[in-house]
Amino acid sequence: MISFDFAYFKPGTVEEAVRLFGREEGKGNKPLYYSGGTEIISAARLNQVRPGAVIDIKGIPECQGMHIREGDGQLVIGAAVPLTAVAESPFFPLLGDTARRVADHTNRNKITIGGNLCGQFFYREALLPFLLTDSQVVLAGPGGYRTVPVQLAFNGGTRLARGELLVQIISDCRYFHLPYVTVKKTKMEEIDYPLVRVVALKTETGIRAAFSGVSAVPFRSLRVEKVLNDRTLPLEQRIERVILSWPVPILDDVLGSAAYRTFVLRNTLWDVMNALEGGSA
Repeated sequence: MISFDFAYFKPGTVEEAVRLFGREEGKGNKPLYYSGGTEIISAARLNQVRPGAVIDIKGIPECQGMHIREGDGQLVIGAAVPLTAVAESPFFPLLGDTARRVADHTNRNKITIGGNLCGQFFYREALLPFLLTDSQVVLAGPGGYRTVPVQLAFNGGTRLARGELLVQIISDCRYFHLPYVTVKKTKMEEIDYPLVRVVALKTETGIRAAFSGVSAVPFRSLRVEKVLNDRTLPLEQRIERVILSWPVPILDDVLGSAAYRTFVLRNTLWDVMNALEGGSA
């Protein structure tokens, strides 16, 4: 049960949503954009957030649906598309397989792709395939629309301006049939927050890898990839170099100690690299 009142709005256009946000912000109502709402509802019940206004984007056409754009072979995913639809879609297999283990089916029906990318829970596992495929995000704010690489908006943390709305994610279909591995290691249950989540893609120029759960931010690191792809070194040595130069602190929390996470990461990287360097997907 949520113990406070708030205003609810369901705009029909992006422009209306942004305008409502600015108006409610000016009133001091601390507005939030709402798509799936699972995180907002959970945090509000615990009194961790107290928005005075909630702006539901599910009625905005641009935020709905998945389609291949004619002319340029780009997959467009609306920010309000639920993870279940992403997991069941044949368009982007790596994203589908990754999204399938973000939560159970009931919660995937509610969690949206935009909610996962913009959420306060730092795992944001659905982000990882987009980082590997050089995806773009369409954002809308008081200054209008802008389209930027997903790395600039979300890699290592969320960098959206106050009041800016994630409208769509755009990905190039040429990446969708490449060999990949997506692995999630949890403490106990199959569906749980990850101790280690590794998503990797084999491209013509080398293996790309993105990570969640290991550290307090999800990320892709070109420096990590450079070491992993250095075939002049044995794989075991490459993995040790990656771990020794890990770019952000490894988490030490109730899910697992830093030492245990490092152990799981080492073994997971070994399995992922063996699978992709051996040519299998």
